[in-house]
Amino acid sequence: MSERTVSVQDAAQVLRPPLDGLPYLRHDRAGELSLDGGALAVADGRIAGFEADAGAALQVDASGCAVVPGFVDCHTHLPFAGWRAEEYEQKVTGVPYEEISRSGGGIASSARAFAAARDEQVLAQARGLAAEMLSHGTTTFETKSGYGLGVEAELRALRLAGRLDVPQTVVSTALLAHAVPEGYDADGWLDAVEAAVLPALADMPHVRALDVFVETVAFDNEHLARVGRWAAAAGLDLRAHVEQFATHRSVPVALEHAARSVDHLSCLPPDDVGPLAAAECAAVLLPGAEFLGGERTAPGRDLADAGAICVLATDANPGTSPVFSLPVIIGLGVRRYGLSAREALLAATLNAAWTLGRSDELGSLEAGKRADFLVLDGPVESVAYRFGHNPVAAAFVAGRPVWVRPDQAWRVGGAT
Repeated sequence: MSERTVSVQDAAQVLRPPLDGLPYLRHDRAGELSLDGGALAVADGRIAGFEADAGAALQVDASGCAVVPGFVDCHTHLPFAGWRAEEYEQKVTGVPYEEISRSGGGIASSARAFAAARDEQVLAQARGLAAEMLSHGTTTFETKSGYGLGVEAELRALRLAGRLDVPQTVVSTALLAHAVPEGYDADGWLDAVEAAVLPALADMPHVRALDVFVETVAFDNEHLARVGRWAAAAGLDLRAHVEQFATHRSVPVALEHAARSVDHLSCLPPDDVGPLAAAECAAVLLPGAEFLGGERTAPGRDLADAGAICVLATDANPGTSPVFSLPVIIGLGVRRYGLSAREALLAATLNAAWTLGRSDELGSLEAGKRADFLVLDGPVESVAYRFGHNPVAAAFVAGRPVWVRPDQAWRVGGAT
């Protein structure tokens, strides 16, 4: 009997894709995901099949539960230092984000906090937040730089991301065009990045993508195109924060440069829905930022109906979305966009894994994939319905239980 075998049995629902080997599933096909009851078998950290194994070393009682892939959060701003609670009070009392930013708040405030914090302080905060995310089912997440606002500070942020040492899979993005540092204009800052930061990425294999924030207080579409050219030359994916506070018609530019994702989309014009939905580019929706920032609502239902590769993510950051729970984001996505339970789970699993370039290994329950999965304490429909409740009874990474909710510990027994 292998000590690395697990049998999850008697599940009321097991979320599985319509076919094995799909890199992603467009949202007009989300209804093809199956939710039949059954079992899950794990051997040596990988999914071995979908029959119970009475001889497995670890037996998991999933009666009344749903078994789903581990959640993948493909848009966070970890690591960072400190918080910006006072800005939230400004926002809810009517001060626009652009005004907060121009008065020294926003990203610049987080950059000051990051500069003042020691490396171990930054890492301790990030590890604590990663543990919170894990308890809410996030088994893979992305990190971003962008709070450095200086050449050495951006490199420091990327190196710290590589030192997180958490149970989850971590994939890093270099958000090198987040805000314009003091003493630079936008072009001058990108010149400095090109000269001193881009060459260093060759020694950072955990960095998989470049990112850019297109907004009146940040960068424009020409800068988006420039970052796109950098990504292509370096063999990295292009990600882009676009159409968050105003419409800039950035999606056509991002698609021209083969963007892996465009994120936010609160102000996406109707004419861009069809081309985005037809492209091999994820539409990453961030309802936490929309809700807490009082932003417009992205056209999530229209994108899903048009067949986009839709994704839900937290946008976890100290300013606009201090939210680290994907179940909360799923609940917001269902309510704000009119998504079904299957659509919302697809957006937080397989499609999110594809956005990070990891769907060959993660994001769905398939034989041979790594056994990152969750046992939920009820059916998948309850995740959004019981808004604010943490539905995760147990989280497994590579077949190992890495978090078990105390009141659900009776389900996980027979460990060796």
